[in-house]
Order: sequence, then structure tokens, then C-alpha cells
Amino acid sequence: MDIATIIGLVSGLGLMGWAILMGGSFMLFVDIPSIIIVFGGTICTMFIKHSMQEVFGSVGIFMKSIMNEAKNPEEYVTQMATLANMARKDGILALEKIKVDDSFLQLGINLCVDGADPEFLESVLNKELDYLNERHSGWISIFEGVAEAAPAFGMLGTLIGLVQMLADMSDPSKIGPSMAVALITTFYGAFIANLIAGPIAVKLKSYSMKEQVVRRMVIDGLVGIQKGMNPRMMQISLASAVPPVHRNFD
Repeated sequence: MDIATIIGLVSGLGLMGWAILMGGSFMLFVDIPSIIIVFGGTICTMFIKHSMQEVFGSVGIFMKSIMNEAKNPEEYVTQMATLANMARKDGILALEKIKVDDSFLQLGINLCVDGADPEFLESVLNKELDYLNERHSGWISIFEGVAEAAPAFGMLGTLIGLVQMLADMSDPSKIGPSMAVALITTFYGAFIANLIAGPIAVKLKSYSMKEQVVRRMVIDGLVGIQKGMNPRMMQISLASAVPPVHRNFD
């Protein structure tokens, strides 16, 4: 579970709620037409830009951004060195009994056991990595699209409210409340973009970059195992992907 994302979301919602309550009633910021314009318009835009499967799937990706943690490169350095040591001592077929939760690493291990040569192994795993990057880019683009669309619909709702207000100026006492309602849509759009969609897109980019680093480490490690690379030399080589402060390997 990514505690940082949860802290950010909960704290952001709490701060917004506190600021609203300090300035008046919470109900002042609840307006059904504004909600329909901003939330409804943004969702409609998502359906226009993306397939239905992608739109509904983005909900699961949002939950993964909260529940999942980035892969730890340090753990993979140690794990790959351990696999290399096992293969060097007992032969490559000794890896057949290894079962790991990482499907990418497991695929590579299976290819090694099946006798794939280093070039074929590297080619297959690089293709897997390329397809992964494409999928990640697609999910990130959805949240980036929401971050762009929500403020636009917020402004659109504000313009609608202003037009309606200016069309009926006969009662000056209604101008203030009408203006407040018109501005609520801008608030909704900015809230969605800056507290939810935008930060989630950035977090997904961060996860994707870290996963790419780890998977490249796996590729380099497995190719090294196929070539009979010294486990210690492999550990030193893979450690270059780890920040110096975390390079505490035995």
C-alpha cells in the first residue's frame, strides 16, 4: 500500500473541507447542475477519447496507484545474484524449481530453463517491456486527459452560469448568489485536476519508470546468467541502477 498517496488524498480532502467549513456552510459548495457539468462532461470526454474498457479499467488503475508500492531495485539486485549463484553451482536447470510472484521474472526464468539462447531471451523480454510501456502510457494519458478536461468544463460551467445571471439582472439581490454558483464549477474542475487526476498521473509515471528500471535489471541479470556471468560481478553491474546510498550489498 502506498501510504504517501493515501496521506496526500486524505490530507487534501481534509484541508479543503476545513477551509470550506471555516468560511461558512459546506452546502454552499454543493450545486447539482455544476456537478453534472464538470463530472458529467469530464466522463463524457473520457468515453470519446478512450474505449469503454479503458474508461472502466481506469478505476482499477486508480486503486492500484493507492494500494500498490513501487518495486524495490535493491531486492532485485540480491535476487538476481542469488539466481546467478544457484545456476553457476548447480546448473541452469536448477532454476526450474524457482517460483516467484513477479510474472516478468518468472517468464525469464522459464525461458532460461527451456534453453533459450541469450539473444532470444533478451528479445522476448524486451518486447514484453515495450508492450508494458505502451499499456502504462495509455493509462497515464487517461488521467492526464481528466486533468485537462475538468478545469475546461469548470470554466464552461462558469460561463453558463454567468450567461444565465446576466440574462436576468432585474433583481440585484440575486446577482451575488448566482455569481457564487457560477464559480463553483471552476472550483470543482480545479479540485479534480489538481488534487486527484494530475497527481495520480504523475504517480503512475513514477511507478512506470521504476518498474522499467527493475525489468531492465531482470533482463540484464538473466542474460548474464545465460552467459555464465560471475554472481559477484553481476551484483556490482546491476547495483548501478540503485542509488549509491542504498548500495548495501554483501
